[in-house]
Amino acid sequence: MSQQHSDSSLEEKLLEYRFHSELKLDTEGNPASGLPMVRGSLQSRSNAAFQPDSPVPPSPSPEAQELRTIVLSTQSPAALKMGTQQLIPRSLAVSSKAKAPARHQSFGAAMLSKEAARRDPRLLSAPSFSLDDMDVDTGPGGMLRRNLRNQSYRAAMKGLGTPGGEGGPVQLSPKIPALAEEPSQPPARSAAKNKKTLGRKRAHKGSFKDDPRFYQEIQERGLNTSHESDDDLLDEASSPEGTQKVDVHVVVKSYRPPQITWSQLPEVVESGILDKLPAEEHKRQEAIFEILTSEYSYQHSLGILVAEFLQSPELRATMTQTEHHHLFSNITDVLSASRRFFEDLEQRHKAQVCVEDISDILEEHAERHFHPYVSYCSNEVYQQRALQRLTSSSAAFREALREIEQRPACGGLPMISFLILPMQRVTRLPLLTDTLCLKTQGHPERYKAASRALKAISKLVKQCNEGAHKMERTEQMYTLHTQLDFSKVKSLPLISASRWLLKRGELFVVEETGLFRKLASRPTCYLFLFNDVLVVTKKKSEDSFVVQDYAQLDHIQVQKMEPSEAALPGGGNRSSFVPYAFQLTLLHNSEGRQGKMLLSSDSASDRARWITALTHRERQQPGPTNKGDLLQVEITKAYLAKQVDEITLQQADVVLILEQEDGWFYGERLRDGETGWFPEDLARSITSRVAVEGNMRRMERLRVETDV
Repeated sequence: MSQQHSDSSLEEKLLEYRFHSELKLDTEGNPASGLPMVRGSLQSRSNAAFQPDSPVPPSPSPEAQELRTIVLSTQSPAALKMGTQQLIPRSLAVSSKAKAPARHQSFGAAMLSKEAARRDPRLLSAPSFSLDDMDVDTGPGGMLRRNLRNQSYRAAMKGLGTPGGEGGPVQLSPKIPALAEEPSQPPARSAAKNKKTLGRKRAHKGSFKDDPRFYQEIQERGLNTSHESDDDLLDEASSPEGTQKVDVHVVVKSYRPPQITWSQLPEVVESGILDKLPAEEHKRQEAIFEILTSEYSYQHSLGILVAEFLQSPELRATMTQTEHHHLFSNITDVLSASRRFFEDLEQRHKAQVCVEDISDILEEHAERHFHPYVSYCSNEVYQQRALQRLTSSSAAFREALREIEQRPACGGLPMISFLILPMQRVTRLPLLTDTLCLKTQGHPERYKAASRALKAISKLVKQCNEGAHKMERTEQMYTLHTQLDFSKVKSLPLISASRWLLKRGELFVVEETGLFRKLASRPTCYLFLFNDVLVVTKKKSEDSFVVQDYAQLDHIQVQKMEPSEAALPGGGNRSSFVPYAFQLTLLHNSEGRQGKMLLSSDSASDRARWITALTHRERQQPGPTNKGDLLQVEITKAYLAKQVDEITLQQADVVLILEQEDGWFYGERLRDGETGWFPEDLARSITSRVAVEGNMRRMERLRVETDV
């Protein structure tokens, strides 16, 4: 036994000596300096033991390194046209197992890789691939020479070591982690090689009615103003809340058809018309069909709102009749109008493979049948208030609502996403009709009809906006009239059809002069800013305010104060500067005198919002600013305004950013010019210059042709 053990030890020592000599290992078993610890480098030097005196290629000079810059796909003209963010297929953004050693790799090199991984576990998690797998040639110092377009994205990004390095190990970053997938996400499809033939090879089985999607989950291609092909379906994969965040420079996209297209219909494929149809007419037919299919998805979601929420006896038992009416308003009338509209569109679609036109249907329904939308949108302020009150004060309502939202029919979507559907649909219709106008520019008669339809729908949207504003402002002014006490100053007739509230809130009073000294006993004041007058009050309770002074908006000056300028007088134990301060000057107050006060807010965003509201008149004047150079964002999640200076936004709205402060955007909604504040985390920057210019052209065209 001892003899066998000694022979085994001798064999192990001989094998170890052979490995050390052939693989140039030091006494500790580590690779000697100058030997890169990647498999590709070992393969290129697998015969180094038989050529010990082979000359080492000299390192390139710094000038040569600068000339050999590698242009990746993110820096190509095509990528710059799309935007600064990088679009990669999902298949390249998933974790995969390390490859097995290549066949031509020497046994010693494979053993070295395992031994190095055992000694340094960090190398075990690094991606394993060889330079031979990349189909590239290596020049002096490991620089890449050719075939860069043939290698995979992952190999191109992670195979770039330090050019001309001095033999140190090449650092390999880990692969991009996989994103969480939706349980019901449809399988991805590969991009078509020829865009013109996409969808023509096979017909879609069944009808677009077979599996309707929630309207909350679709985004019509007609809302997109970029010059991408209408056949390209590049939809962003929706992810549930709480999904892990990835690098902001990498945008993972999922290639999937959100809905059946016109060219995939069996009757279209069987007719053989696709081979004869001009490209522009093909796009027009797709735009018409998208209005039809999106209306059906919208009608399907409205039906769920009525069947699951409105007609629920459990939910109905948790509220009064008035609260139930405020919450759902005339949603059944809106659903009936949608069904009638869809029936007319479907009848036209069934009568012709190539639909002649639907502009007459759009115009007729906008003028004669869509009036329920105006009533529903006018009720929005009562709807939001009722939902907020029930959610905060009724445990029975919350329990019943939670049970309904968890039903499979609701798809896990909250009730509020169903309640805002009419506002969402009525604001998208002008954009979809505008897309139809663009596709009919080559046909004068069709273009005139589409333009008339666009004006009719835009007029409807304007009535909806005005109805919502009128109801909200009227109720607001009557409420404030009962809450403001003018006993200490000259009375002001508050209620007026042309007056509405811009902003209200409490601020800290730091320093006061003139008439404002009457506020010295209280360190705060409560301001009510209307579109024509500012009212300064002292808060007595949540619904009672004593008016101290007021002034017309034309007689007000506001100045932002920096910390060095807003020093406190007197010193003492107080700090030497005032955070988030601004100075308010009333040139002509209720008594015809002038007064100043130094005010301080809670945050930088609150100060910015007050200054923006106080300079409302100046901002209404047209300025020399080139709006095409301003930042544009797309709204990724619907937002309901919580304060009067905020703006309610729908998903896919495009907003022009006028100001940014402390996590908040102040912007102008392109479709109608409405302005307001909203959180910046609900928006995604539009970096494509083509899309930015297309949005500006659409805004100018809509405002000129529809007089919005």
